[in-house]
Amino acid sequence: MNEPIISTHELTREFTRTIGRGRSRSRETVTAVARLNLRIAPGEAIGYIGANGAGKSTTIKMLTGILTPTSGTVRVCGLDPVRQRKDLARHIGVVFGQRSQLWWDLPLRDSFEILGAIHRIGAQQCARRLGELADRLQLRDFLDTPVRQLSLGQRMRAELAAALLHQPRIVILDEPTIGLDVVSKERLRQFLSQERADHGTTLLLTTHDMGDIERLCDRVVVVDRGRCVHDGALTDLAALVQTQRILVVDLAQPQAPMTDIPNTRLADCDETGVRQTFAFSPAATTAAEVLAAVSARAEVRDLTIEEPSIESIVRRIYEAQGV
Repeated sequence: MNEPIISTHELTREFTRTIGRGRSRSRETVTAVARLNLRIAPGEAIGYIGANGAGKSTTIKMLTGILTPTSGTVRVCGLDPVRQRKDLARHIGVVFGQRSQLWWDLPLRDSFEILGAIHRIGAQQCARRLGELADRLQLRDFLDTPVRQLSLGQRMRAELAAALLHQPRIVILDEPTIGLDVVSKERLRQFLSQERADHGTTLLLTTHDMGDIERLCDRVVVVDRGRCVHDGALTDLAALVQTQRILVVDLAQPQAPMTDIPNTRLADCDETGVRQTFAFSPAATTAAEVLAAVSARAEVRDLTIEEPSIESIVRRIYEAQGV
């Protein structure tokens, strides 16, 4: 059996904060990550999810050596992230949705050349890898454009290319699709799936978008208030919490409530009958099948698909466990 590419044992991180002012001031200890035990095999794609403040970013900072654990152990690619941080940098790539590793005023091409030098990639190898990434992420048209002039979707594709330029063994993505439109999200998801298939890249993904999890991950780790509350296959999570998706359709003409669409529940119908809302389980049907059944009965003018929130998933896990 292969050694895990990420392994933690009782990993804990605590912070001390000051409360009050003057003589009434006191300190308290806050546990951001509590005794986390995690094993990730090479080539796995893991969704690491939880509500805001659950400890996701703190975990990532310990995995990359930015933060030192209060207690417990962590190994990434067989290395201690704190003591061997420079060595580890050769094996990992990190994408933060709201932080950049690109040089804001330089043409995008210059950022890649600088990163290639930082990672000590030969000029020919760097050019070859950049060409591959530029083609697959459709970057060629703006390689000579300053980063500050790129759209959000273009910049996020560039950030992903920057993180993968040195062909890391593991890529850690922290909210990589935040703020992107549907087309840009799907383009990034398709690329990451292909990169994993071609190079065996391990993915660790934190996100509030369940679409990212469903399309990229085959295992989900859920954390809440610093501790792990679920670790298993994505199908196991769906069965545990019985997540439902919501399809909202706007019809061209008023219709009677469609209560008999197969494998759905009519969750709402407005007074006119123009807007109707269907709830369905991904295990029983798909949004495309529901839409086809509705379209066979009436002309659809517009539609929206609503994913279950991470917060609702955590709440349902607690309910299922009787907590």
